[in-house]
Parts: sequence; structure tokens; C-alpha cells
Amino acid sequence: QVQLVESGGGLVQAGGSLKLSCAASGRTFGSNPMGWFRQAPGKEREFVASISWNGGSTNYAGSVKGRFTISRDNAKNTVGLQMNSLKPEDTAVYYCAAASGRYHTPIAPSLYDYWGQGTQVTVSS
Repeated sequence: QVQLVESGGGLVQAGGSLKLSCAASGRTFGSNPMGWFRQAPGKEREFVASISWNGGSTNYAGSVKGRFTISRDNAKNTVGLQMNSLKPEDTAVYYCAAASGRYHTPIAPSLYDYWGQGTQVTVSS
């Protein structure tokens, strides 16, 4: 059974930092691009960041560029999201996802085949 499990969410004050991690099990994703998405209450799921299969390329939403950093460790089958200078508008449930290997750093949620259950990030003002 393929699983993606996120961890590292929590409550943090504005300006603070959090590091999210996503651990994959059931298969390896070393040939697949990985991504992070988020969904705030009453809003659609939105793209945050993606990373190519070997970590050589990354893609970020404009709202997080310069503050968030996506990374991966294929040996450990994990992907991370370092979030700095957090803002209240970053509050959301954060999901990691894996896409088909035929894509590079996809943005659209529809291109992702596997999803985690999500981890809550709350940023207080």
C-alpha cells in the first residue's frame, strides 16, 4: 500500500519557521517529481512548490518564493518543505504529493497521482 505521510505542522507566530516532512512508503518515488500543496478553509487546494525527480529543478508559487524551500532525499524516500518568515495567510492544511515521472515540476493538482493526508499549519498574528 502506497502511503505519503506528512509531519512537522503546528502553531507558530508570524515571522517564525517550520519544517514539514513527507515520508513515502509502499514504493519509491526516486523517479517522480514531488510537490507540496495547501488548502485553507473555504478555499481550493493551491500549489506551493514542486521538485524534479533528482532535485535539480524546483518550482514555487509566487506567494512563497524566497520564503519556502523544497528539498528531497531519494535515499530516504522523503521530501521536505522549509518554511521561513511565515505569515498568517500561510495558515492551511499542507499536503505532499507525487506525480508521474513523465512530468518535470508540475503545478496542477490533477497531475499528481498520490497524496498524503495533510498536516495543519497555523500562523498566528
